[in-house]
Amino acid sequence: MKKIKKIGVFSFAKFQTVLGALMGMVCGVIYAFGGLIIDALVTVGWLTTTETPGLSFGTVLAFGALIGMPFIGAVAGFLFGIVEAVLYNIFAKWYGGLPLHFE
Repeated sequence: MKKIKKIGVFSFAKFQTVLGALMGMVCGVIYAFGGLIIDALVTVGWLTTTETPGLSFGTVLAFGALIGMPFIGAVAGFLFGIVEAVLYNIFAKWYGGLPLHFE
């Protein structure tokens, strides 16, 4: 049994950056295509709305989420990765680290 007693702060932050960007990409795709479907249903007349009807500038902004959400996820992942690694390194000193079993 081995124990992880310390994590490299920036290497873990880079790992969290990649995960955050991937999660942002998934959320951006869901958000963009969900908005497109709703706007298309309003254009066809199957849904009614009090806002601007049909395909509009909102559709363009929804597809902007394909760029914005991965960027926001990457930045948040980097910052949270730094905080998580620093906190782990502090608590690992007190509690001995995380035990891993290799078989």
